[in-house]
Amino acid sequence: MTDTLTGENRTDILRQAERSIMNAPIDITMKTDDVLRHELKVFREEHRDLDQAIGALQETGGDALTIQRLKKKKLRLKDFISLIEDRLTPDIIA
Repeated sequence: MTDTLTGENRTDILRQAERSIMNAPIDITMKTDDVLRHELKVFREEHRDLDQAIGALQETGGDALTIQRLKKKKLRLKDFISLIEDRLTPDIIA
């Protein structure tokens, strides 16, 4: 049995995987601070890359649906970043 995917099928599968990943809740309760710092760095880089990609697409008149999806992913990353920063920043009672 061969397992070949056409370009359209592969794209559909990747989109579905991305949607499930981006819609999945982030669970940081069992992660160490070192792991969270690494994830924070990766999420910040990805957020910055998305910002540049969105800007480039807007300048060139890119597909509005693609831009909308990238913006949604960027907002989700921002939520992840905020959640991790809150966990890493100690509460200070004044």
